[in-house]
Amino acid sequence: MLKNLFSSNRDNSPEAGPASQPIGPVQVGWLTTEEKASIVYFQPERFRSAETSKTHAKSASRCPAIVNMESRYFVVRCPFDLHLRFARSKEGKAGVRNMLGDASPVRKSKLNDLIHVTNEVEWRYPDRPTIQVSLPNIFIADEPVHMTQIDAFMNYRKDQLPGTIFGGRFPINVWPRPLMWAFEWRDTSKDIILKRGEPWFYVTFETQNPDRPIQMVEAERTPELKSYMEQISGAVNYVNQTFSLFKEAEKRRPAKLLTPKS
Repeated sequence: MLKNLFSSNRDNSPEAGPASQPIGPVQVGWLTTEEKASIVYFQPERFRSAETSKTHAKSASRCPAIVNMESRYFVVRCPFDLHLRFARSKEGKAGVRNMLGDASPVRKSKLNDLIHVTNEVEWRYPDRPTIQVSLPNIFIADEPVHMTQIDAFMNYRKDQLPGTIFGGRFPINVWPRPLMWAFEWRDTSKDIILKRGEPWFYVTFETQNPDRPIQMVEAERTPELKSYMEQISGAVNYVNQTFSLFKEAEKRRPAKLLTPKS
């Protein structure tokens, strides 16, 4: 499907040849849904191995395959200090308890907006709760780009999380939407402890030409972008397969979504 996106913007005729293909980096924009409290959220940063030895010619730090792979991941850091324990209400409804109590830097009213335990009928396994932390982070592009969200697997945690995150992959040039951190709680006897500033998850990007690097820029919340996002917002509440809406979304998409912030 991606090969047909925005085909009217370039010459696809056989005579065009390689010279007609875009060159240089692929620009990906990041922003938050609103200005309010946006300073709390960290800018995405390119992954870099810290304090690695490069003295030996055969060091893994010099391996071109490793360096190339690591350069394609961007780190999203956790914006909150959270300590959550799985609990059930008197009626047996699944939920979470904030173990930081009054010491929590996040107000209780905001925690209720941020953290959601999905209905048990939606869990993949009956004994593994799914929780979601809503985020305002958005990534956009003006040419075909798929974004994948995955666990921060290159970051060592002394105390491992008691489960796994849900990854996801979707085209950010057609379907820009706020991200979330979705977690499958495999061992509910252990708490979820997150620290502000620690690597939380990675994002990586696929383009039509895999040799082109990614240039990350901060993007403006333009009226065109906000209007387009309103049209696709909440679609998951009405259809089972939002990917089936991509073609219709493409028809309504404005010519330009990404305007770098000056």
